[in-house]
Amino acid sequence: MADHNILGQTGEDMAVRHIKGMGYQILERNWRYGREEIDIIAKDGDMLVIIEVKSRTTTRYGEPEFFVTAAKRRILIRAAEAYILKNDLDIETRFDIISVVITPDKKTVHHIEDAFYPTL
Repeated sequence: MADHNILGQTGEDMAVRHIKGMGYQILERNWRYGREEIDIIAKDGDMLVIIEVKSRTTTRYGEPEFFVTAAKRRILIRAAEAYILKNDLDIETRFDIISVVITPDKKTVHHIEDAFYPTL
């Protein structure tokens, strides 16, 4: 497995441990809709949470969450709509980003709730 894939998997595993520790229920990991993917789909109480995980080994070029582009947000919104329709859900939904930085010295997880809102 390529180094960037290992980093991504490690970051997602850290994100899952983080949100499970907060009492979230994991519904899906790496859920695919065509070529689009949602890293984590979870429930926080009565809220469906769509989570994008961004992992980096440095913040030299910015925090990982800064790399969730407008195009990526549109992809997440489309995939979330497909998931909701496929599962016939009528539930409030929010979009979170979990930013993971893994350096030789430490590992940090930064959870941003309501990181962005779907627009019409």
